[in-house]
Amino acid sequence: MKKRKEKRESFDSTMSRRFVWAIAYGSSIGWGAFILPGDWLKSSGTLGAVLGIIIGGLLMLMIAVGYGALTAKFPVSGGEFAFTYVGFGKYFSFISSWFLIFGYICVVAVNASAFSLLFKFILPDFLEVGYLYSIAGWDVYITEVILSTFILIVFAIISFKGSGLSGKLQFYFCLFMAIVVAGLFTLSFTPSTFSFENAVPLFNEDAGVFKSIIVIVAIAPWMYVGFDNIPQAAEEFNFEANQTFKLIVFGIVASIVTYVLMILITSWTFPYTEMLEESKLWLTGDVINSAFGKIGLFFLALSISFGVFTGLNGFYLSSSRLIFALGRAKFIPEAFSKLHRKTNTPLNAIIFVMVVCLAAPWLGRTALSWIVDMSSVGVSIAFLATSLVTVKFFSDKRHKNTLYTVFGVIGAIISTVFLALLLIPGSPAGLTLPSYIALGIWTILGAGFFMFQFNKLKSLKREELDHLILDMTREEIHSKEIE
Repeated sequence: MKKRKEKRESFDSTMSRRFVWAIAYGSSIGWGAFILPGDWLKSSGTLGAVLGIIIGGLLMLMIAVGYGALTAKFPVSGGEFAFTYVGFGKYFSFISSWFLIFGYICVVAVNASAFSLLFKFILPDFLEVGYLYSIAGWDVYITEVILSTFILIVFAIISFKGSGLSGKLQFYFCLFMAIVVAGLFTLSFTPSTFSFENAVPLFNEDAGVFKSIIVIVAIAPWMYVGFDNIPQAAEEFNFEANQTFKLIVFGIVASIVTYVLMILITSWTFPYTEMLEESKLWLTGDVINSAFGKIGLFFLALSISFGVFTGLNGFYLSSSRLIFALGRAKFIPEAFSKLHRKTNTPLNAIIFVMVVCLAAPWLGRTALSWIVDMSSVGVSIAFLATSLVTVKFFSDKRHKNTLYTVFGVIGAIISTVFLALLLIPGSPAGLTLPSYIALGIWTILGAGFFMFQFNKLKSLKREELDHLILDMTREEIHSKEIE
C-alpha cells in the first residue's frame, strides 16, 4: 500500500503584481534612502556614493536573473530555502537559509530603530527622557526604547492580520514615496543656494576614488535586499510565477533611482561639507528643512514613516515565510509552521522575529551600522547559494539554459566578492568587532536548532522532503518547463 502523504500547510493565493512590486521596492529603499545619504556623502563624496549605488544595483540585477528563473520553477514559500534544497540538499539549505533569516531580521530591527531616530530629530526633547546609558558615544533613553518596541509590536500585529490590508497600504505608500522623491528632486534646483559646485568633493579625499566607491558597493546586498523578498512569498502569488523577474527588475531600478536622487538632493542644495559640520544627527533632514521649511520636512518625515512601514511589512513577511518553510520541512520545530486558522498567517514565526528584534532598540543609533553590516553578510551568503544553485540546475542537461548558467556564474563571483569585502580583515568595508560577535551568537543559535532537530532531519526521506518543501515529486521537478 502506498504511504499517504503528510498534510502540508499552505498559504492562500492573495498577492497581486502591484503588491509584489511594492514588496521589492518598499523593502529595498525603506528608511535608508531618506536617512543615510549624509553618511554616504561623508564616507564617499557625491560621485563616489552615486557610482557605488548604481554599480551595486547593476550587480544585484545580475544576481536577480537566477532568482527569477528559479522562482518560476519553484513557486513555493521559502525562496532560497527551496532552491538550495533542490541544488545541494537539506544540510546546505539549512545553513544558507539560517543566515538569510539573520539578514532579514537585522533589517526589521534597523527599521524600528530608524523610526525612533526620526522622532529624535523632529521632537528631540520628547525622546530624551529617561537616560539609561551610552553605547559607542550614543545616549540611550527609555522613551526611545519604548517607541521602537511599540513599532515592532504594531507591525507584528499587522503582519499577523494578513496581506489584504497590508498589501494595499504597501503599494500606496510606495507610490507616495516615489512622488515625494521626484518632487523634492525637482524643487532642489530652485533654492538660491543650489549649485553643482556644492557637490564637491566628488570623492572622499582621504579615502581616494576606489575606496570611496567600494565602501558603498559593499553594502549593496543590504541596500537592495528586498527584491529577494518576492521568492519568499511565491506560494501566495495570484499570477503566474514566470513574471517574477520582470517585477524584480522594476523594483531594483526604482530603488536605484530613489537612492541616487536623494543623494543628489542632499549634496547640491547646499555645500554639503559645511552642512556635515553643523548636522550631527540627520543631514538630509537639515537640508530639506533649510531649503523648503517645515512643509518640506513634513513630507520627508511622512516618506520615512512610510518607508519604515514598507520595510517592516516586507521583511516581517519574508522572514516569517522563510521560518515557516523551515518549520514545515521540520528543519526547525514544527510549531513555526502552524498557520492561524482565521488569518492563515504563521503567527509563531512572526512572534519569533519580533522577539529577536526587541533587543535592537537597547543598542542605540551606533548599532545601526553594525546591524547593516550583519544583514549584508546574511544576504550575501544567500545570494551566493542561489547563484550556485542556478549554475548547477541550469547546466544539467534536463534543464539546459546557457544564459541562466552564465548569469549564475557571474552572480556567484559577485556574491563572493561581497563576502570577501565584509569578512576579510583590513577590507575597506570589513565588519567591526560587535558585528562579528552578533554573527557568532546567531551561528551558535542556528547550530543549537540544527542539533536539536538533527535526528528528525536525518530520518526524513527525500520523497517526504520533496513534498513538504516543493509540493512536487522529482519527476515533476525535471519535467516542469520554464516559460
